[in-house]
This record gives sequence, C-alpha cells and structure tokens, in this order.
Amino acid sequence: MRFRRRAANDPASTPRSTASRMAIAALAGAGAVLGFAPFGWWPLQIVSLALLFYQVLRGAGVRAAALIGLAHGFGWIAAGAYWLYISMHHFGAMPAVLAALAVAVLALSMGLYTAAAMAAAAWLRRRWVLNLPSMNLIVLPVLWGLAELLRGWLFTGFSWVSSGYAHNVSPLAGFAPLVGVYGLGWLAALCAGALLLLTHPARKRALLLLALLMGGGLALGQVGWTRPSGRPISVRLLQGNVPQQEKFSMEHLQTALAMYHGAITAAPADLIATPETAVTILPRQLPPDYLDSLDRFVQQSGSHLLLGLPLSDSPERYANSVIGFSPGQPQANFRYDKHHLVPFGEFIPLGFRWFVNLMAIPLGDMDRGRPVQPALVVKDQRVLPNICYEDLFGEEIAEQLRAPAGGQAAATILLNMSNLAWFGESIAIAQHLQISQMRSLETGRPMLRATNTGATAVIDGRGKLVDQLPGNTRATLAAQVQGMAGDTPYILLGNKLFLGIAALLLAAAWWNSRRTRGAASP
Repeated sequence: MRFRRRAANDPASTPRSTASRMAIAALAGAGAVLGFAPFGWWPLQIVSLALLFYQVLRGAGVRAAALIGLAHGFGWIAAGAYWLYISMHHFGAMPAVLAALAVAVLALSMGLYTAAAMAAAAWLRRRWVLNLPSMNLIVLPVLWGLAELLRGWLFTGFSWVSSGYAHNVSPLAGFAPLVGVYGLGWLAALCAGALLLLTHPARKRALLLLALLMGGGLALGQVGWTRPSGRPISVRLLQGNVPQQEKFSMEHLQTALAMYHGAITAAPADLIATPETAVTILPRQLPPDYLDSLDRFVQQSGSHLLLGLPLSDSPERYANSVIGFSPGQPQANFRYDKHHLVPFGEFIPLGFRWFVNLMAIPLGDMDRGRPVQPALVVKDQRVLPNICYEDLFGEEIAEQLRAPAGGQAAATILLNMSNLAWFGESIAIAQHLQISQMRSLETGRPMLRATNTGATAVIDGRGKLVDQLPGNTRATLAAQVQGMAGDTPYILLGNKLFLGIAALLLAAAWWNSRRTRGAASP
C-alpha cells in the first residue's frame, strides 16, 4: 500500500537511536527559550517544534515518541523557567541542590504533557495508518496545542512559556483575538509541520499554507475588534524598587511605607496604582493615620488609588488583595482578592507542607477571591485588576469581561499589579511583560503594569508596548490611557473555538484514514 512505503524523504527511513533523538529534542526544547522575550527570535520557536516533530517521525514506537517528547518538554521548561531557582534559593533560603532539583522535577512534570502528546501522535499514526501530510498538518500540531492547554489548566495550571507567547510580535499575532494563546501555539506547530513538508511531494501545499497563515495573521492584525470608550484617563504607575530581601523585613518596613506614601501623594492622577503587596502588613498593623491620610489625599485631589496589601477576614486566614480609594466614596470602598494562587508560594498543595517548610517565604497559604469580581470605576473607565501570576490565565480574564460582576458593563482597562523581585534580574521579567501583551491582544484592552522592580509598563489594546520604566529603578510612570470596549471572539468563546477546530481536524484525519484504508482494501 502506498501509504506504508518508506520514501527517501520519510524521516522513518533513517532510524537513529532513541537516546540520540532524545538529546536532540532536549537541546531543541532548551533552544526554544530564544523565541520568547527578551530575545524575541520567534522563528526559532517554530524550528524547535519542527525538530521535535522530526525526531518523533523518525521512530515507529509509542514509547520512543513519549521519551522524545519528555526530553523536549524538559529542555523547554528547564531553560524557560530556570529563574524559579532564584526565588527558592536566593530569596527562599532553600539549599542550592534542592532548589535545582525542584526545578528539574517541575521540568520533568511539565514534560509529561509533551510526552503524552507525542505518544498519542505515534499511536494514532499506527492506528489510523496516517501519511506524513496528515501527521505534520493535523495530528502533531493539534496534539501539541491540546497538551499546552492542559498544561495551563490541569492542577491549577502552569502556562509559562506556552509557545503562543513567542508570537505576540510575529505575523501570527493577528489570530490571538480569535483563538488565544493556545490557538497560537497550535498555529506555530502547524507552521513547524509545514516546514517539514518542504522536501515532500506536498511541498506546494505546505508553502501555500505557510503563506496563508502569515498573510492571514497580518491581515487580521488590522482588524479593530474593540473601539475607544469614553475619554482617556491619566495614570501614575509606581515602581518602588524595594529589594526582595528587604521587602518583608520589619527593619525596613517604615522606610517602605514612607516611600510609597510619598510616591502616592506626590501628584494627582485619575488612577494611581502600586505594585502587589506594596504594603506588606495588615491594615490593623499600620500606623493609625496611614490609610486615613491616603484617603484624604484622594478626596482632595480627585484621584483614584489602588493599593496592594494583604487582608485578613479571620485570625488565621488572609488574602493577597488590592483595596481602592475613590473620591466621594467611603475609605477603601473597593476590594479585589487574588483568585488564581501560585502553588507553594500562595497555597500549599496537599502533601507538600514539608516542601514549603524548606523555604523562608512569608506568604504561604492564602484564601482565594471569587472568580469574577467587580472593576473599579475611574471616571469614564472601568479598571479590572489582576495580581501577578493571574494574567497567565487569559480564559479567566475573558470570563470576567464576558460576564462582569454586579451587573457592570465590561471593564475597559486591565491592570496587573506584580512583585517580580523574587526572580532577580532574570528573563522572567521580560517574559511576564510578553504575557501581559498577549492578554491585550486577546481582549483588545490596554494593560497597565505596576510592579516592584519591573516591568512597569503601559500596553495598548493591540498588544503594543507604549511606555516602560527601566528595571530596578525607583520611579513613576505617568501616561494617558484610552479605554476600549467591545468583544473579541476570544472574549466571547474563550478556548472553545480552538477546541472545536481541534476536534474537527482530528475527526477529519480519522475519516480520511478510514476512506484511504477502505479504498486500499480491494
């Protein structure tokens, strides 16, 4: 049968040992980090996926495909999220060996998603007797995208360095308002599969597909999914640059409180925002007049203030929160509690108390906020905060825009309040900025970022960086920001559109293989 014959350009015709293919895959996975910020060489991320797919196609076994996928996933996460070592060792006081081992275990755990996807692809190839075009253009890209979606959702999710983030500046970015970051990951994998067919008889179709994807993305990038809403507001985003080793130290507390008080009251603005936990103690522990004096400034200046601090509703439970002050309103009339908590940093998974006890992290087990919470009304705009890690979860932000709390209209501006000093001067800072840019692309909303050490920035509704403070400096970013209203397809559907496309493509591959086998049987 023709589809069983090994052609010269079929990767399976030149077998290589599984160990050597794993080594190539691991290096390709590690090299993918160059496709993300701060490097931004996004074509390398597509090349990394092409190398993974090529190594999988060289072998016939499901077990070999799983091992190759595991190696690639390990390299991808180890290189892309190595900075977790900094938070655990340098700031969490965990022994270096244990911190490195923890990063390796995380990378292996996340590599299991890639392993499962590649094993499933090898199994389907044998089960359905699929040819190379079906594998490269349907099965491998779809399973890659689904694996990344699962990685970003299962067990609360870890979607850092999902492949779609590398394409916030590539031509594929135009698809983000339709299919979101996981859909972009699928499209990047589709490009990788097409590259592998450039030496195959199907190369004309592959070239046409590449042209359609890149051209279509550029064309979609010109579509205005959202529209300006109301008048722009003035914003002041504070970057305190408090060293992490001092941030939770009682010895330096009064200095930090005085610094933020001075920065807040230095000048009025329609919106003033501090970083996450700018105030590191509970309100009842603050000097008696601290919050009252901030409220007086708000009332006198007509400013709105969002202040990051922990809140406690019971003696032993507290939340990572934001309180808001508005002119003409009672003190701290607005509250937002972080909903999507960081494992080991903000909540302790069952059975891992021993691991958290190895680190000197002051905020260990917190209460979750509601999934959908109100936005702060600032003149004509509605500002929806999220805290640090939460802006990795685009589907949750889309849900808050699709069905706003309290019968409000949807938020017009997004605000991320973060403290990334945990990760030093590593690439995590630039990666998080890139993540915020993706949220703007998906929702058509500007994203403001108020951070402790960086990246404090203003991003417009098309994901473009408008302004940014230098990292590791104490400064304030002042800007005029135009809110945006309206729904992108991603707001309305979340990841459902990508999932629907994935299901249809896999069904088409199955149907085509069934027809092919039926035609060959006589």
